[in-house]
Amino acid sequence: MPVALPLLFALLCCLSLLVGANQLSWAALLALDPDAWLTLSASRLPRLAALVLSGVGLSICGVILQHIVRNKFVEPATCGGLDAAKLGILVAVIQLPGNGSLARMLMALAFSLAASALFVAFIRRLQAGNTLLVPVIGLMYGGVLSAIAEFYAYHNNILQSMQGWLLGDFSRVVQGQYELIYLILPVVLLTYLYAHRFTVVGMGRDMAGSLGLNYQAVVTLGLLLIAVTVASTVITVGSIPFIGLVIPNLVALLYGDNLGRTLPLVALGGASLLLACDILGRLLVFPFEVPIGLTAGAVGGVLFLLIIMWRGRQWG
Repeated sequence: MPVALPLLFALLCCLSLLVGANQLSWAALLALDPDAWLTLSASRLPRLAALVLSGVGLSICGVILQHIVRNKFVEPATCGGLDAAKLGILVAVIQLPGNGSLARMLMALAFSLAASALFVAFIRRLQAGNTLLVPVIGLMYGGVLSAIAEFYAYHNNILQSMQGWLLGDFSRVVQGQYELIYLILPVVLLTYLYAHRFTVVGMGRDMAGSLGLNYQAVVTLGLLLIAVTVASTVITVGSIPFIGLVIPNLVALLYGDNLGRTLPLVALGGASLLLACDILGRLLVFPFEVPIGLTAGAVGGVLFLLIIMWRGRQWG
């Protein structure tokens, strides 16, 4: 692993702890100022944990899905998984209003898993040679699910509030309201343990079968890991695009597709990019914040265009 990436990650973590409307300094912390320590423990550290876990989880989701579908232009936001999670949360909010975050989490997980499995099954039946057709179909599929969610919210008179709390935003993350995000930790562990199997899955069903791999079981596990990550992220901080698309592509361009070797780079890269987008959002209109969904969309979109241009030069 290049030394610069861990150093950049550590620097961004320190900046994330210090940047905010409520000024915080290392001098106040070393002087054991109670207000400074309260800000650190109740707000800044939970926010940092949520940022790091979200970035790691979304980037790992992207690389798993890209290996399953065998297409570099997909992530949960471009295959319907993210939109399905939103729909699941809305169903839980309206139909199970008194059951709390766990019910919404389970409903989002079920909807996201079903939508991702349906997308993968459809892409396999399509057997299209054009790699650009897959994300286009995914965006159309996600658009249909998003339209259903918005109509459902409109019908129940919660459309405006839905658009507010589903837009990615870490300003609401405080102690006691973000702990579901820790479900990403076992996802990361299982992904690392199955990294070689996911690499083999990326070679196709026939190759995986010839190597003795239970292809369907590994794909099912991958879709479950994606659904858990998407559900816990959307429940905690809302929708965040492009992280799972940009980082796996960038790492694959530089270091290849062997997940056993590149997975730590994907995880650190996703966390670093999300930290950078969050810090940018906190500084642009200081002391107010730009939601992370907007900054990640803008920065991620620009980076992805640069990656496409880079790939175009290599193919040319």
